[in-house]
Amino acid sequence: MQLKGKNTLVVGLAKTGVACARILASKGARVTVTDMRSETDLAGPLTELSGYTIARELGHHDVATFLASDLIVVSPGVPMDLPQLIAAQHAGREIMSEIELAARFINVPLAAITGTNGKTTTTTLLGAIFKHNGYHTFVGGNIGTPLIELAESHQIVDQVVAEISSFQLEWITSFRPTVAALLNLSEDHLDRYPDYQTYINAKLRIFENQTGDDFAVVNRDDEQVWRHVQGLKATLFPFSRKIELEEGIFFRDGVITYRHDGHEECFPTAAIRLQGVHNLENIMAATACALLLGCRPDETFETILCFESLHHRMEFVREVGEVSYYEDSKATNVGSVEKALESFTNITLIAGGKDKGGSYAPLAPLVRERVEHLILIGEATERMEQELGALTDTHRATTLEEAVKIAAHITAAGGTVLMSPACSSFDMFRDYEERAQRFIAAVKAL
Repeated sequence: MQLKGKNTLVVGLAKTGVACARILASKGARVTVTDMRSETDLAGPLTELSGYTIARELGHHDVATFLASDLIVVSPGVPMDLPQLIAAQHAGREIMSEIELAARFINVPLAAITGTNGKTTTTTLLGAIFKHNGYHTFVGGNIGTPLIELAESHQIVDQVVAEISSFQLEWITSFRPTVAALLNLSEDHLDRYPDYQTYINAKLRIFENQTGDDFAVVNRDDEQVWRHVQGLKATLFPFSRKIELEEGIFFRDGVITYRHDGHEECFPTAAIRLQGVHNLENIMAATACALLLGCRPDETFETILCFESLHHRMEFVREVGEVSYYEDSKATNVGSVEKALESFTNITLIAGGKDKGGSYAPLAPLVRERVEHLILIGEATERMEQELGALTDTHRATTLEEAVKIAAHITAAGGTVLMSPACSSFDMFRDYEERAQRFIAAVKAL
């Protein structure tokens, strides 16, 4: 990619934007960075750019700067409908996302993972499988390290594994994974997208540039996924925990079976540490990606057996008075909570937080069937009570700590207290990690 002397603009100075600005400057581009925050607010990121000749436009976005740029690189947090971006697009300026820029520097197989839920677990597991198989592997994207940092580091790799969000896919043009996985679809980010279909369309762009030589690993059990992947150019490779597949990977009678080109591998699940129906799907998706890209079955299964649950996703906290407490703070949407509820019975569910605009109605059958008590917190309390409150014994709490105390009082021995919010955390907490730590502390204080 020819960048020397090119007028480039990086929009947004979070971690991804900083990495993009550095790589563009190091390649000889004339770089400007712009962010609505002030220089004081951006002290940390700006320190990381010291030593580079980079112009700054802070506290505002000037449309003239956008129109004067040959190339605009957009950080994931910046919405597509930013007026200055629309003006630049109409003027024919080249606009791309960070993953599009990064992909121009990647010349090894790329496995890309998207979906509403399970991305981080699947990506981390897949990266671990590749490493155990002896590949020099870069793991990043929406998880931890921006993909562009691979180009900056000059690290020699055999394989790239990337978690990809819908935001990152919005400005791609040639981004093409060798294997792309779509784990599931449920309503999310409707505070960013005008409707559910627009969100789905953004997710589906992960397959846009694939050919018949590439693979699309997709959830056969998810009706939305299966309906939308018909007609892809890539070779479909489904996974299922409900249907036996002639070609694909599926779960039946305690065994995961992988079938491809007349070859079959079987993996018994009894000794796997990663529990929960959602993790069964994550394991199948990661296994499919790994084996399709040349990993050996034995080393792949060894990695799966040893892999532990990630923090804040269905994490066991402790047992008190014969009641088990689980923390699922990363469950920030309805689809994620559905998977959690499928994993337990006799549940006291603590839910609520900042409403993201989607319907809570898909939870109704599981709440009716499995939730003995529902305790609601945060801004979404009113809406959640309207949609779910009549289905079970429902309580309100003003704090998470109060919710834990109510749960301890009303949950019978043998039950499970599950904090799985279905909402983001920003009404009451800094982020989902702080919410998790507050829950854990409250449970430990019982």
